[in-house]
Amino acid sequence: MHLARGAVFSLLLATGLALPGSEGSKHHANKARSAGYALKEPPLTTPWTDKVGTEPWPEYPRPLLQRSEWKNLNGVWKYQNASGLNAVQNPPFGQALAQDVLIPSCLESGLSGVQADWALYSWFSTSFEVSSSWKGEKVLLNFGAVDYEATVFVNGKKTGFHRGGYFRFALDVTEHLVFNKQNELLVFVHDPTDDGDYVIPIGKQTLRPSHIFYTPCSGIWQTVWLEAAPVNHITQLDIDGNMNGQVNITVHSSAKDAPAEAEVTVHKDGKVLATHNGPTNKPFQFTVPSPKLWSPNSPNLYNVTVKLDKDEVESYTGFRTISRGKVDGIERPLLNGEFIFMFGTLDQGYWPDGLYTPPTREAMVYDLQVLKKLGFNMVRKHIKVEPELFYQACDELGLLVIQDMPSLRPSQSKHVENCKSVPILPDEKQQAEFTRQLDVLVNQFKSFPSIATWVIYNEGWGQITDYYPEFGLTDRVRQLDPTRLVDSTTGWHDHGAGDFSDNHHYANPQCGTPFYSADSSPFDPSRIGFQGEFGGIGNNVSIEHLWKNQAAIDSINRTYEIDTTIEAWNYRSHILLGELEEQIRLFSCSGGVWTQTTDVEGEVNGLVTYDRRLARTDEKQWQADIKALYDAAAARSNATTATL
Repeated sequence: MHLARGAVFSLLLATGLALPGSEGSKHHANKARSAGYALKEPPLTTPWTDKVGTEPWPEYPRPLLQRSEWKNLNGVWKYQNASGLNAVQNPPFGQALAQDVLIPSCLESGLSGVQADWALYSWFSTSFEVSSSWKGEKVLLNFGAVDYEATVFVNGKKTGFHRGGYFRFALDVTEHLVFNKQNELLVFVHDPTDDGDYVIPIGKQTLRPSHIFYTPCSGIWQTVWLEAAPVNHITQLDIDGNMNGQVNITVHSSAKDAPAEAEVTVHKDGKVLATHNGPTNKPFQFTVPSPKLWSPNSPNLYNVTVKLDKDEVESYTGFRTISRGKVDGIERPLLNGEFIFMFGTLDQGYWPDGLYTPPTREAMVYDLQVLKKLGFNMVRKHIKVEPELFYQACDELGLLVIQDMPSLRPSQSKHVENCKSVPILPDEKQQAEFTRQLDVLVNQFKSFPSIATWVIYNEGWGQITDYYPEFGLTDRVRQLDPTRLVDSTTGWHDHGAGDFSDNHHYANPQCGTPFYSADSSPFDPSRIGFQGEFGGIGNNVSIEHLWKNQAAIDSINRTYEIDTTIEAWNYRSHILLGELEEQIRLFSCSGGVWTQTTDVEGEVNGLVTYDRRLARTDEKQWQADIKALYDAAAARSNATTATL
C-alpha cells in the first residue's frame, strides 16, 4: 500500500513513563551563543529536540576514568565542506569557516544545524582558552567519537590522526598550546560510509537510505573535552570484579617503560572496603570481602579511586561473573553461577533529531527506562557503539548488554564479470582493519559490568565465508576479555564458533528448537540456544509520528508483518512471546532479542514510535508475558522438564 503524506492511521497509546526532567550544565567552556547557529527542522522531532540548546552534553563523558580538572569543548563550532581527501594538505588556518555547527552532532542531522547530504569531507574549527593553572601538566585533547577519520591541528600544527568512527581517542597537545589566550582547533574529517570501494565498519549507515538501512552520521558526534593530567598519568583502567569479590585490575600509564606503583581503593557509601598497591601496566588482583553482587535485579556498584604519583582518577565496578555451563544437561548462560534467561530488545540507537547522537543524556536513558519498566533485563546494542554514558546507565539500571561490532557494508553487493552479483566483502587489508577496530571495541568497553556478550558478525554482513575468520576473531576476543561470552555469528552463517547457537527468524521464534528455516542453521546443543532476533511486527501510525521522508514511508509495508490496530499488535506480540515461553519449557532456549526498541525511519516495528512520543505496548500484558519467560526458565533450572 502506498502511504500518502497526509494519510492518517491508527493513533497509539501514550506511554505511562513520564519524561525525565532536564539536567543542568556545568564545566562548560563554550558559553557564548552564536547568532549563526539554528536548528534545522528534522523530518521528525522528539520531546528533547528543543531542549538541546547550544551547550549539549555537559556531562563528564568517560565514567570509568574521571578527572576533576577538565573543560568541555562542546557547543557551536564552525564547519565547511571540503573539496576532497587532498584538502587536508591545505588546512584553512586562521580562516572563518562557512557556517555554524553544533558539536557533538551528526552533520546529516537537524540538530547539527547543517543537515548535510553526502558529507564525505569536512572541516571543523573552534577556539579555546587554557588557564595558566594547568602549566606543568599534560593537556590532553579528547574526542568521544569522530566518524570516520580525523586529522587534528592545534595552532597550525598537526597533533594527531585517528581512524574508526565509534571509538574514543586522546591527543597530548601540551607543546602546541598557549596559556591564557585563544587556541585554534581545526579538525579534518573524512567519512566515506559506503561510497565507492570503501569497506569499513558502518553498522546500518548508508549514503542511500532504504528500509532497514538508515541516514549516515558524519563528523564529531560525541563529546570533545580537555583535561589536565600529570606527566606520568593513568591512560586506561581495566577493571573486573567477580562474584567471589576478587578485583582484577590493570592500571595503564603514559610512562609504559618506567616502573611505578598505583594505589587502588574500593569504597561504598563513604566506607573504605579494600586498598591495594600494585604495578602499573601489569594485571594484579586483590579481594573485597563479601561484596553485594551485581545483577539486573540488584545492580550494586562500588566506587574505585586510583592514585598514581600525582594523578588521581575516579572509577567504579560491579561484582559479577558471566560464564556458561550445563544446567540439567543443557548449555546455559550463567550470571553469578546461575542460569539467567537474557531477554531484551534489538536497540538501534537512532534518533530522528540527532541520528547517532541522542539529543540529551536524559533522552538516551529514557529508552532504557522504558525497557526496564516492561521487565526486560537486557539490551542488544545493534551494530552501533554508544557513548560511554549509555553503558554507565545500563550498569546503574541493571540491564545486561549484548554488544555488537559494527558491520562492514551490510547486505550490499557489486557486479563483476558477466554481470554476476557478489556480496561486497573486505579484502585482506580491510579485514585487518576490521580486526584492529574489534580489538579497540573490546579494550575500550570491557570494564563496564553490564556488558555480558560480544557479537562479531551479524547475519553474515561483511563475513568472509570462503574461510572462517570468526574462529580466529573469537579466540582474539576471548584473549582480550576472558570474562565475557562471545556470540561469533548472530544469525545466518554459523560454522560452530563461539558460545551461542544463535537463530534469527521473523516473526516467530525458533529458539534452541529441533526445527529451523533455510536462512538459519540447525540448533547446536553443544552451545547456548539463543534467539538473536524475532518479532519485528509492525503497526502503522499517523503521519505526525513518522519519519517524513517519502522513500521511507513507501517502504513501511516491507515490515515483516503489519497489524492494522494497536489491539491486534499487542495480541500478536502476546502470541509470539507465548511461543518463546513454550520453547523455553520444551526445548533449549536460553534467551531472546525482540525487534525492536523504537521505530527507525521506514520501520514501524518498535515498542515506541521513532519520536518517542507514543508507546504501542499494553504495559501490564507485556510485564506479565516477560515474567512468564523468566518463570519458565527458572522452572528449567530447578527441575528436570520433559523435552520433545
